[in-house]
Amino acid sequence: MMRIDSEPRVWSVGALCLAIADTLNARFNPVAVKGEISGFARAASGHCYFNLKDDTGQIRCAMFKRAASALGFVPRDGELVEVRGKLGVYEARGDLQLIVDSMQRAGQGDLFAQFLKLKATLEAEGLFDASRKQDIPSQPRAIGLITSLGAAALHDVASALQRRVPHIPVILAPASVQGANAPAELLRSLHQLVGWQGAPTNASPNGLAIDVILMVRGGGAMEDLWAFNDETLVRAVASCPIPIVSGVGHETDFTLADFAADLRAPTPTAAAEMVATERTRLRTELSTYQEELTNALRLTVDRMSQRLDWIGARLGRPSSRLSDQSSRLMRLSQALQFGLRSQVQSNTQKLQRLEESLPRACQQTFKGIQQQLKDVETRLGLLDPHLVLDRGYAWLTDDSGRALTKVGNFQVGHIVTATLADGQVDLQVKSAR
Repeated sequence: MMRIDSEPRVWSVGALCLAIADTLNARFNPVAVKGEISGFARAASGHCYFNLKDDTGQIRCAMFKRAASALGFVPRDGELVEVRGKLGVYEARGDLQLIVDSMQRAGQGDLFAQFLKLKATLEAEGLFDASRKQDIPSQPRAIGLITSLGAAALHDVASALQRRVPHIPVILAPASVQGANAPAELLRSLHQLVGWQGAPTNASPNGLAIDVILMVRGGGAMEDLWAFNDETLVRAVASCPIPIVSGVGHETDFTLADFAADLRAPTPTAAAEMVATERTRLRTELSTYQEELTNALRLTVDRMSQRLDWIGARLGRPSSRLSDQSSRLMRLSQALQFGLRSQVQSNTQKLQRLEESLPRACQQTFKGIQQQLKDVETRLGLLDPHLVLDRGYAWLTDDSGRALTKVGNFQVGHIVTATLADGQVDLQVKSAR
């Protein structure tokens, strides 16, 4: 007997790709894969393309715009992630690819659930309420800084502060910003800055006080930033008597310390800029004040000169008196010019000394005026005649609206109007005695 082998089926390329895709879909989909991101790119359309790899292999991945817009972080090359999606074949090239529906950092699921649970608890207690936030001073006497000595954030913040406000002291309380010991070290550094008392200065005779604290570190994965989600640290940040600016991670990173702080900055450098008004701006303001003062003094000198001219005209024009007045005017002019220069120098020094204290003094004065207005409002309220009517008294007037305060004002048979707390009543006088 002769055996005849059957011929293999001849496929078209497109049909074979579809058949492979159907087999993959039936055998694997949906599929979850864990691996390292490589070659991540976001197209202008919003779609994302990358490879997912490990030590033994790699697979092409595509994440379309709708799924990419739901990401809670910015994927980066080298980052370990878990993705969910469907395997398929891209017919145009015959490539195997994974269409990704969702992505999260590897191990992030449990951490993120803890994050949300603690956030809900603290938020319910009101720790993140805007009413608890303190104002950030524009000209602090000293700035406290909490970060790691080896962190790039330290260099970024120090450079920004040196560039903008080199005259303001910076007190560094170093702490680990990552790892098991980081929460305790961050808490210790915060307590150190709150209790810190610097040497006395002219502006602060009782000691140089820290008016704002920067708590910063660079970006990273959720587990890298986890120390800033520690409950004890977050509560300490919320209750700190000194305003705190949190600059933890990149703009897309959020920690519970950010929500508890008085102000959140998108980056460590931005945190430094938020508490440091540029020195050039202050110099400009000081120059403006000096120019206004100089103009005012010059106007005063001109007015006094005109007055001297007027007095000289009234005294007549005898040569001796005119000579005396001219000499006196010259001496006064010289004295005024000298006084003008001295006054400008003195006021410039005063303006420099008041540079830091003026905002606080204005704030205290404003609060005092507000309290005075409240006191006046209270006293005016006590004079309200309706308060007397509420106690059972009435206000009597005749038909022309004139107040009747004595028995002699009443005549028997006349109609009078009685104003009570809630309205008016017309009364007829029966007797007056």
